[in-house]
Amino acid sequence: MSAGQRPIAVFASFSGAGGVERMLVNLLRGFVELGQAVDLVLVRADSPHLAHLPAGVNPVRLRASHTFLAVPELASYLRERRPVALLAAKDRAGRAAVLARALSGVDTRLVLRLGTNLSTAMAERRGVERWLRYLPIRRLYPAIDRIVAVSGGVADDTALVARIPRERIDVIRNPVITPELFARAAEPCPHPWLEPGQPPVLMGAGRLQRQKDFPTLIRAFARVRAARDSRLMILGEGSARPRLEALIAELGLTGSVALPGFQANPYRYLARASLFVLSSAWEGSPNVLTEAMALGIPVASTDCPSGPVEILDGGRHGPLVPVGDAEALAEAMLATLDRPPSPAALQEAVAEYEQGRSARAYLEALGVAVRDRDGDEALIAKAVS
Repeated sequence: MSAGQRPIAVFASFSGAGGVERMLVNLLRGFVELGQAVDLVLVRADSPHLAHLPAGVNPVRLRASHTFLAVPELASYLRERRPVALLAAKDRAGRAAVLARALSGVDTRLVLRLGTNLSTAMAERRGVERWLRYLPIRRLYPAIDRIVAVSGGVADDTALVARIPRERIDVIRNPVITPELFARAAEPCPHPWLEPGQPPVLMGAGRLQRQKDFPTLIRAFARVRAARDSRLMILGEGSARPRLEALIAELGLTGSVALPGFQANPYRYLARASLFVLSSAWEGSPNVLTEAMALGIPVASTDCPSGPVEILDGGRHGPLVPVGDAEALAEAMLATLDRPPSPAALQEAVAEYEQGRSARAYLEALGVAVRDRDGDEALIAKAVS
């Protein structure tokens, strides 16, 4: 990249080891590989994924500990650094960025990335709580130049919640499939259940919390276990661990269900599973479902809003069952174990989630010039609407 090149900025809070932080690092890698200068403007920097930042990214650590308290600092950054565009990583960051840009007086293009089906996540909240959550979205989102959603379902939901035209929202797939994915999947796996000759292992993964609905997966597995010798492993950590361990004991599954906790390299586990199962109550675009398919692993999923139906093409590449239905999920798991699709078909189905394709699409939304494959400058931005 040239010494005088204006950067793009990515504004985010890194807290924990979640999928959003991991996808942002993948996206930053894609930007750097395309020759783009990047500032990563951080409110919080508490995540193991930050250890994998590419060398070409310039971290800018703000002093504030909360996104909205960071508005004055972000405004100062925009005035001083004048990035050509700012990508805000989540809803809260996007709203803070609107305020900071107005305070700064600069004309930096502002793009917001959204990865959650908000109305589903808020469905169990009281009407007043939903109103208080939606009001600032409806006031501030119209000032954002472009919104990027990780799935069509998230885009439709955002247009409805924010009361903005659907045409102002782009769908860009997550940068899930990286060059490192397959190398990391090939690394030795330490768990004895995943050695050759063992019974099939069914895999779940994600934070141990309500959204992932692992109780339904465990109950479904109890039915599968009654029908055939198998084991269940759920990768991840979270506050629901005691409840899940109690349920496992209650169902008499202590010897056949493992909760190994957070794994820095989950792919070496995932690549050795006989089946990956997504049991979530809601998602934006479930990265681990895409990763499993990229590794050629058969999958079964709940038809939760909003990503699985798009990834699985309406059930063409794996069964979709109602959320919370343990019996239907068990039947889907058994059917997929009996008749798994070809690995090549699964890999082809998720080709658009490749890191480079995703990074180029984001730069298009940001209105940034990138080098094409012949090395010539090419403006791939759409006209600003």
